[in-house]
Amino acid sequence: MIESTITAKGQTTLPKAVREALSVNAGDRVRYVIQDGQVRLLGVRPIKRLYGVLQHHGPAATLDDMDNAIAEGARRA
Repeated sequence: MIESTITAKGQTTLPKAVREALSVNAGDRVRYVIQDGQVRLLGVRPIKRLYGVLQHHGPAATLDDMDNAIAEGARRA
């Protein structure tokens, strides 16, 4: 079990094992979810961390390609 102490200002330091489990670093944000008398601590993923996650090989889609795909999807619905 991992514990930390609450300061007089209501602050605590996240132990290293918790930071590693959440993949958070200094300056990152965390989210608290309170449910049924328990608190879950979640790491908030900044959008900039997603850069490069999706890779596409080939030419970029044109606006006409996108419009045609939207129209095709609307016809199928």
